[in-house]
This record gives sequence, C-alpha cells and structure tokens, in this order.
Amino acid sequence: MGEHVEFPSNGHTCQGYFAGKGPGIVVIQEWWGLVPHIEQIVDRFAGEGFSAIAPDLYHGKTTTSPDEAGRMLMELDAERAEKEIAAAGDYLLGRPECTSKSYGVIGFCMGGALAQFTATKEKNVGAAVSLYGGFKKTDFPWANLAAPILLIYAEDDQGVPVEKGRALAKQLEGMGKRVQLVSYPNTNHAFFNDTGRNYNAEAAADAWKKAIAFFRANVT
Repeated sequence: MGEHVEFPSNGHTCQGYFAGKGPGIVVIQEWWGLVPHIEQIVDRFAGEGFSAIAPDLYHGKTTTSPDEAGRMLMELDAERAEKEIAAAGDYLLGRPECTSKSYGVIGFCMGGALAQFTATKEKNVGAAVSLYGGFKKTDFPWANLAAPILLIYAEDDQGVPVEKGRALAKQLEGMGKRVQLVSYPNTNHAFFNDTGRNYNAEAAADAWKKAIAFFRANVT
C-alpha cells in the first residue's frame, strides 16, 4: 500500500515508509526498529484517510531480540532522533498528498516518549499520542508544549507504570496544557502490538479509535 522514501535531515539522508492521502501523521517505532508492524500502522492510517510516514530511526537495523533492542535503544541519541522525526514531518507537509498544515505524532514505547519529546520541540506538531511511552531521557521542555497530547497506558505495565503517566498528566494540567490520559485494566506493555505476546485486541481497538478521533479533531 505504501512506499519506501528518502528525505533530508540535518545534512544527511534518512529513510522512511510513507502511505496515504490526507492530514499528516508521523508514526514513531518501538525499540525493534522500522519493522513490518510499524509499516502496517502507517498503512492503517492511510486507510483512515491520513497521509503517514514512519522514519527509520535505526537506519536500516531491526531486531526481534529484546537484548539487542535494549542495546539499540541505549545507543539512540534522543536529540538526533527528534530531529529526524521533525524532518519526516516536514517532508510529509511538503508532499502533495498531505492536506494539513500541521502533523500529528504517535509512538509506542520508545516511540511514545519520542512523540512526547517532539511535541515539546516542534511548532508544526498539531497533536501527539503516546502509547506507554518510556525512554531514558525524560527532562522534556514541557513549557514549550503547545499541541494537545493523549497519553495511553496499560494498568499492569511495570516498565512504564501508569502512575508515572498520571503524575505527568497532573503536571501538564497544572501548567495549563491540553492533556488526556487513558489507561486499560488487565493489559500490559505493548498491548497494541499484534505481533507480541502482550497483545490485547479489545484495548488495541479502543486505543486506535481514540487516536484516530484525536487526530481528526486536532491535525489541520
């Protein structure tokens, strides 16, 4: 349904997967890399009437090993990754298929935290959705956040506990930011990933429905 594309970022060339026509969405990978599951999410956004791109933040590397994924995550430079996400968003806004002047960002696990980070750094972000976002870097410049943000958590997640999400939502509300938090009982980390052992079809379907509605309301 989509195509592999190249776009400029910070003096070099990055790759990504693009599909669709409509308002723009940047899909940010889990720690596994730009795997078929992430490309399928891009295709799903295309099917919902969006144009979407997933940048390859590992530059061609993918893995199915949690140990290797952990190493790749630790080696990832958050600042560089954020610049590449922003470059993917700018590339998206420049494509004729994209009908919006802003773009949404959505990410999962590592990508969820990077979606949060990007929303604090880029004025072109119209909305952000973070599913169980966790990352080593957490000192985000929240004062800069202008876009609304939807935080999604799994109640049984020990790695990215919902309590931290609730604390973040309270912090952002206190700062006057537009924030929503959703959590799903009897679910664990990565419940959205239908290739993983923690997949929860009911929660995943509801999270997808909420994300689509959130982007339709805010990405223009």
